[in-house]
Amino acid sequence: MIPHGPNVVPGRYRGVSVATLPAGVELAESSLRAHFLGREVYRRTRFVVARRGAQTALLAVTRESDTELFTPVVDVALLAGPDECAYVHEPETDTAIPSMLAATAAAAAPGTRAVVVHGRSGHVNFIIDPRPLRIVVREVVPPEQAKLLDQARRVLTVAEELPPIELVAELVDLAELAATRPADHYLLPCRGSGGEVPGATISYLDERPDRADWTLLGCTRSRQIHRWFYGDDAPHVDFCPRRAAVAVAGPVLSKCCLQEEHLEESEGCVSVPWGSSLEQVRTALGRLAAQREPAWAPA
Repeated sequence: MIPHGPNVVPGRYRGVSVATLPAGVELAESSLRAHFLGREVYRRTRFVVARRGAQTALLAVTRESDTELFTPVVDVALLAGPDECAYVHEPETDTAIPSMLAATAAAAAPGTRAVVVHGRSGHVNFIIDPRPLRIVVREVVPPEQAKLLDQARRVLTVAEELPPIELVAELVDLAELAATRPADHYLLPCRGSGGEVPGATISYLDERPDRADWTLLGCTRSRQIHRWFYGDDAPHVDFCPRRAAVAVAGPVLSKCCLQEEHLEESEGCVSVPWGSSLEQVRTALGRLAAQREPAWAPA
């Protein structure tokens, strides 16, 4: 079966063979078909990276058998010719990871339809029509670096089952948020964030300071804790990433401290708990991908 659509990535690079063409074999489809038809290939081979000097072409091959160790090729389809194919050496790229393939293609061969990557441990894989899904990560800073963004990035370095994804940071800065409601004294949720507002006194709710005339920079949970500690409400600026009033195009990954263990999903948005695990972040990215790319699967 010939793969179609954007973000074509073989599910197993062991199914990708690299062949250096002998003299007389050109990278034209007719020449490649004549060369490979009837030739034996390993029983896992589904794709061939055909090389002639610095030029590269990509082929899909159909085998006569799936059970014999080596079996003749009975059909050949040209997936990308040398005019639309690049071969990239990038030893830090894990070629089993679709998002890493897409990022390498964008950095090393932007605009190229098919990019073959010779990556980590010498493994070779490719991506055709790279169009990674752009997911906005909406996060509050400080602390730096933004934890949810860092977690999502780490997940994408090991996620073989997710389509190619590109993360777009949308960071809400506490000092900039405070400027929307000027005050001499601000109360932040916790000292661990390291947040500061230049020119203002800062207190931290987790230290339960003596009640003062402050403005709370926090979310619904912070306001609940404030009422528990002090029996009243304070002027506040809501910084909840999930409710941040910023227009975003495309799917959004955010977090909310009212979620203690579960994920919440709506059209175009998945929210994880504050202090979520990597597995929760991975699940959230998977749900966003399923909303936007439900038919995607490794080739």
